[in-house]
Amino acid sequence: MSGSPRDPWFGLNARTPARIALGRTGSSLPTREVLAFALAHARARDAVHAAIDADAIASGLKAMGLGTLIVESDAVDRALYLCRPDYGRRLAASSREEMSATNRDDCDLAVVIGDGLSAAAVEAHAVPLMRALLPYIEKQGLKLGPIAIARGARVALGDEIGQMLRARAVAVLLGERPGLSSPDSLGIYLTYDPQPGRTDAERNCISNVRAEGLSYDIAALKLAWLIGQALTRGVTGVGLKDDSDTLLSDSGRSRAGISSAS
Repeated sequence: MSGSPRDPWFGLNARTPARIALGRTGSSLPTREVLAFALAHARARDAVHAAIDADAIASGLKAMGLGTLIVESDAVDRALYLCRPDYGRRLAASSREEMSATNRDDCDLAVVIGDGLSAAAVEAHAVPLMRALLPYIEKQGLKLGPIAIARGARVALGDEIGQMLRARAVAVLLGERPGLSSPDSLGIYLTYDPQPGRTDAERNCISNVRAEGLSYDIAALKLAWLIGQALTRGVTGVGLKDDSDTLLSDSGRSRAGISSAS
């Protein structure tokens, strides 16, 4: 019998992005695996440091007939954003003044699209996700405020924006911290009655929206369910359990009165 025994873990490579059964050359990793790790690490770093193309996102949203506004946080560049998370949680004075000078009607939902820690995730997934969400918003008869596209955004920036847009709830679409196998993962954070000072315990989160994770249709369904429950019950976060999986079957969608966004 020639050759060495096949690694029993090898067959699992096709079922997970985790780095398993990499093999070895002597006491070291094979060159191909060292290079693959370096590439994944570089992609993750690029995702963190890249700037968001707010104008391109605005164009995609306007093509769907959605109003937009572009705002900035106090984190005026990526270095400051990474070193001072608190700066990314509050609007820049110029953006606050611009929003204050514009009269806006009350709305049921404000949506904030922020770069977060992966501009690549936002640029790839924010517009398709909004396209999948719109039929649910229309079905529920909700009034949607202008979509705020925020540079230098942390999750809590949505609280101030939502308050200024006089929204009953705010959904923040944000690039998540990149992993070595997921540099383009989008997260969604829903907060009822947005205002500065809200905590993470008062939010519901839907994470890993991307081709290899949660699809746009399923993410939109979950978000629509949470929005409806939040506005009905007047709460998000630990007080609102996500039972949206009951809607994943066709019968569940029918009982909820929600049509598919696909």
